[in-house]
Amino acid sequence: MTALHSSRSITVAIEGNIGSGKTTFLDHFAKTKGIEVIQEPVDMWRNVRGHNTLALMYSDPKRWSFAFQSYVQLTMLDIHTRKQKSLIRMMERSIYSAKYCFVENMHESGNMTDAEYVVLTEWFNWILANQKVQIDLIVYLKTSPEVCQQRIQQRCREEEKAIPLDYLQALHNTHEDWLTHKKFPTPAPVLVLDGDHKLSDMYSVFEENRHKILLGQNL
Repeated sequence: MTALHSSRSITVAIEGNIGSGKTTFLDHFAKTKGIEVIQEPVDMWRNVRGHNTLALMYSDPKRWSFAFQSYVQLTMLDIHTRKQKSLIRMMERSIYSAKYCFVENMHESGNMTDAEYVVLTEWFNWILANQKVQIDLIVYLKTSPEVCQQRIQQRCREEEKAIPLDYLQALHNTHEDWLTHKKFPTPAPVLVLDGDHKLSDMYSVFEENRHKILLGQNL
C-alpha cells in the first residue's frame, strides 16, 4: 500500500546538485493523480520587489550570498508550512539542503562570513525547533558534476550560464557530506538514485523505484 491508498499524507524532498535531474523527476510524477508537486521558487528569487537576488548572488557571491540564502530560507519555510493539498507532496529541495549544502558551501568557500553563517544557523535551528518542517523521504539524485554541467549548458538559464565545474564539484561534495556520509542529520530515510543516465532513460529508473518513493518513510 502506498500513501495514495491510505489516509496518511507524506512529504518527499527531491535533492541533488544543480542539473541533477530534479525537474525531470518532478515533471514525471506530476502526471500521477494525488501527487502535489512544488518546484523550487526560482521566480520569486528572481524578483524580490524588482531585485533578481539569484543573479546578484551568482555575479558577486561574497556580497550577496547572505541576502540570497536568507530569502531562500524564508521561501523554503513558506513551502514546508503550506497546507498540503494532496496525500503526497513532492518538493524540489528543502530547507535542509538550503542549509546543509548551499549555506555550508558558501561559508566553506569564503563567500559568507562567520557572523553571517552563525546568523543563518541560529535562524535555521529556531525554525527546526518551532515550525513543522518534517520530511518523510529524501530522494537523492546522485549525479556527477560533469553531467550536471552538460545539462546546465543545454537548458541555457541566464543566471547559470557561467557556473564553473569547481562550483558544481563543491556542491556535489556538500550533498555527499550530508546524504551519504551523514555529516549533518538527515530528517528522513534517503533513497539514492543514479542520476548519470540520459534524461530520457531516467524515467525507467523512476518507475523501478515508484513503489519505494510512494511508500515514503517505509523503505
